[in-house]
Amino acid sequence: QVQLVESGGGLVQPGGSLRLSCAASGRTFSTNALGWFRQAPGKDREFVAAISYSGADTYYADSVKGRFSISRDNEKNTVHLQMNSLKPEDTGMYYCARNGGPFHRIGGYDFWGQGTQVTVSS
Repeated sequence: QVQLVESGGGLVQPGGSLRLSCAASGRTFSTNALGWFRQAPGKDREFVAAISYSGADTYYADSVKGRFSISRDNEKNTVHLQMNSLKPEDTGMYYCARNGGPFHRIGGYDFWGQGTQVTVSS
């Protein structure tokens, strides 16, 4: 079993930055890809970013490329999402998830955290 706990969300003004963190416990995740997803009110959950098991490969949704950066620390079982130049449309609940394999595959996420709220508003 894997437990994922997100933190770092909050209220930020447009153009601001936030850094989300996800801490994992239980089974090690150093052999698995990890991802971030988000869900805005009234919308479907969407992919934001992912990172391969080693950290060598990263993947981003077009809407966040150049603004968000994903990283991981396998020694500490953590994954981070640095979000810069935030826009109101980035508002939503952000979820950390573990992929069942070593690389990002959109349908392969098998464990999810409870989410952390990000609100971008002036």
